Amino acid sequence: MGRPKLEQHIAVFGESGSGKTVLLSSFYGAAQEPSNVKKNGFNIIALTSRQGTKLHGNYLGMRNKAELPEQDKHKWDSFRFAVKAQKTKEAAGGYLDALNLVWHDYPGEWWEGRRDDSASLRARQISSFKALLGSDVAMILIDGQKLLDNKGEESRYLKQLFTTFRNTLHGLRDEILDSGKKLDRFPRIWMLALSKSDLLPDVDVVGLRDIVVENAGEELELLRDVIGSFVTTPDALSVGDDYVLLSAGTFEPKKIDLSLSIGTDLLLPIAAILPFERHVKWVKALELPGKLAEVLLKSAGVLTTALLVNKKKLPGPIAAVVTLLGPSLINDAAEMAGTSLREANKVAREKGDVLGALLTSFKIDLEDAEKAGRLLRSIQ
Repeated sequence: MGRPKLEQHIAVFGESGSGKTVLLSSFYGAAQEPSNVKKNGFNIIALTSRQGTKLHGNYLGMRNKAELPEQDKHKWDSFRFAVKAQKTKEAAGGYLDALNLVWHDYPGEWWEGRRDDSASLRARQISSFKALLGSDVAMILIDGQKLLDNKGEESRYLKQLFTTFRNTLHGLRDEILDSGKKLDRFPRIWMLALSKSDLLPDVDVVGLRDIVVENAGEELELLRDVIGSFVTTPDALSVGDDYVLLSAGTFEPKKIDLSLSIGTDLLLPIAAILPFERHVKWVKALELPGKLAEVLLKSAGVLTTALLVNKKKLPGPIAAVVTLLGPSLINDAAEMAGTSLREANKVAREKGDVLGALLTSFKIDLEDAEKAGRLLRSIQ
């Protein structure tokens, strides 16, 4: 019987022009390069060919002609990708369907209040936001160009950014919550990402955090309060505790170098690993209702099996691991790091455990990014 496939959802929020389309196109296009397929050991395939063609075309237009993709104003879309991991020779070669990634792109114009207030568009906005509720990670983009333009007055831009997001969410709340009933299923990790980070080469991820906290810490807390008003057990919520640097490449007049991208290779590991690690911590530290604990650990069985490749036995079927939480094994998998993590990756490769090798390599990628100052994960 085949191993269950993991599907992770990431929702990306940012103002118009913050770089969402460029990042998505760079993420997908770079994954199509034969050198990256060989290095990574997996392919990323768009499950809708139309979307894949468009994203790859955007990437090639930037790479070959220095042409930026056109923005789809007021257009919400979800992009579904299959990650097909390459089997080892010992595992008879070929590819294995390892996991799916769903990328939800929310129009920047809707955050900024620049929308037609027609009933049909309002209904589409509500419907679109409801589709994001199952996301595992939400990423709020901080525009590196705007941060640079407001150098010395960063508070003006950051306060406006968080206040606009807060007001938009507050305006949607009554229409999202049925009779005011709070949600178990909702993005509980809201990460802050510096897009166009190549424009600020002297700012590492700790510097980004410090700029945000110093200049808009109060507004960030108010945003957290509004997000918390959507969910049951708001203690199991992380807003602005995780940071990442992102850049699709370097951009100059008539020249775009996508080989100098920053952080686009972390988007898949962040979506796959970060929720698992954080949810396990919350279940361990907080007295969560049984239903919520099960929701948070929906993928724990798949990830535990994949990450604990050096264990001889695992307790029961995957469903039992999720239902009973399997605390010892799940904690081992979530907290695996350093030497033990690299050993697990080695064992997975030797055994031909494709998913185990892929997910342990994702955890290694996140560790390496932290050491390089490109990623900051909450210690809570």
